[in-house]
Amino acid sequence: MAAALGAGSGSAGPPGLPNSVPGHTALPAVAVWEWQDEFGRWRPYRGSVCSFIEQALQAPAQKGRRSGAGLASSSIPLGQADATLAPYVIDIPSLMQFRQDTGTMRSVRRHLFAQDSAAGQGIVWEWQNDEGGWSPYEMKVCVFLEQAFTHGLRHVDLSSLGYNYDIDFVLLVQTNKTSRFRRGIQRRMDTPYPVTTATGPLHTAVACSCQQCLLNSGTGPITTRYRHSMINLPSSSAVPQVSSWTAALSSSGLGFVPYNKPTLSGARSAPRLNTQSAWALPQPGGAGGPSPGLSASNGVSVPNLPVEMPKPSKVNQALAGWWKSLIASVMDTVTVSPNEHEQVVRKYLEELRGAPADEDCIICMEKLASPSGYSDACECKTIKPEAVGQLTKCQHAFHLLCVLAMYTNGNKDGSLQCPSCKTIYGEKTGTQPKGKMEVSTFTQSLPGHQDCGTIQIVYSISKGIQGPEHPNPGMPYTARGFPRYCYLPDNEKGRKVLDLLRVAWKRRLIFTVGTSSTTGESNTVVWNEIHHKTEMDTNLSGHGYPDPNYLDNVLAELAAQGVTEACLRQ
Repeated sequence: MAAALGAGSGSAGPPGLPNSVPGHTALPAVAVWEWQDEFGRWRPYRGSVCSFIEQALQAPAQKGRRSGAGLASSSIPLGQADATLAPYVIDIPSLMQFRQDTGTMRSVRRHLFAQDSAAGQGIVWEWQNDEGGWSPYEMKVCVFLEQAFTHGLRHVDLSSLGYNYDIDFVLLVQTNKTSRFRRGIQRRMDTPYPVTTATGPLHTAVACSCQQCLLNSGTGPITTRYRHSMINLPSSSAVPQVSSWTAALSSSGLGFVPYNKPTLSGARSAPRLNTQSAWALPQPGGAGGPSPGLSASNGVSVPNLPVEMPKPSKVNQALAGWWKSLIASVMDTVTVSPNEHEQVVRKYLEELRGAPADEDCIICMEKLASPSGYSDACECKTIKPEAVGQLTKCQHAFHLLCVLAMYTNGNKDGSLQCPSCKTIYGEKTGTQPKGKMEVSTFTQSLPGHQDCGTIQIVYSISKGIQGPEHPNPGMPYTARGFPRYCYLPDNEKGRKVLDLLRVAWKRRLIFTVGTSSTTGESNTVVWNEIHHKTEMDTNLSGHGYPDPNYLDNVLAELAAQGVTEACLRQ
């Protein structure tokens, strides 16, 4: 059955790719954009949002064919397609989604599916989440389920797609084959996904043959974030296994967020689209086909597409999409007067007399020897656009004006965090609304910690009005699911985590106001990158016990927010 029912998708780039691919006829297909959640699952945007993304990519290319240019839009604000996605911006060069209110950064990808597939018909299969809402399966699973459903099958096994679930179409339930835990599923009609042209092979079976799967030389699902991902593939043969947030904790590419804005790459320079990407941005006239030469680390050689690299724009990649959408909304230039903001910048950075010639400023992506990329959006009478400063502890260098712009658009709490290595200068605070944190203990043990009792933390936050530090000052915010109950083992390390969580609570770092990644609701209280365990007796959802790495992971997350044991000695 698995061989007969194919996933039906292919990995491809934005519209505007060359139409002449040797050995393949251009076929009509539909394009589906998906984003990767904290557990490594891919979740599709709605058809209307994908149509907006495709149109945003096509418009500059069509205009360029008339003018001789033709570079695709580098950032796409999703709020223009769906008001509930207002905080989100997709940065095309890095293929990342930025969440403006919390700064979370997630990978995005683009897949092509057959026009007669579930995606082409606007059919979405969803599973019931812990909050009682509905979350979509990744689109290749939706296509697989729809094929099985239309063939009249009563149940299917998703193991061929990398999921440990049985699906019962009669009872409309999903069953975990190990734990036997069951969830409801549903089939829903939505807007069909946008039509485009496929220039390469679509999936013909579960064993995928698209370019990026060939790079991994796999015939079945691969449990890494790179398979089907549209980010630049790793050059090393050792691909890190990132199946959940706990496994991904040490990845520098998933750095912690220093400010209330898009996160920055932990690398010295943010990723750029390179000439060995699996797809190319639209080129003038659509000329040129793939050329052989991209050799993967496993020895498999597949075609790559030539990319004419554009000159980096003034505001590009790491903060580009967010900053451009902000500028578009206010249509004005930010003027910063000599005040406490500049004093904070000069407190933690020493101005350099000569800028390193070959280094980039990872905030604006311009060379440090060139003027700041924020010089046309942020003016300061006392800081020149070409001024470069070096952080006093970690010695990383940036344009002073870039750091000032970053600080001005953050919490303005007197602290800075290095965008490169995440070193914190000063005491970082957050935007958590007012509330109450209560602690109690009881004798029942948590799975994996049978030698001690349990600490229970209860967080209570009520709905209210957003302050100036929040995404939409003056607007109401909701507080769903409160009080929230969380659990720690009542042992030495668990009590240390509790003490640090108390510090984080006082600094307003545990919650923030933003958009729920589960329900999509905006202007609501959400967790702020410090994971909590909200279940005692099971870890089926990843939010419970046993989890032998949890305490170490949450200590690392707290440290990334500047909350360490040194805080307890103060």
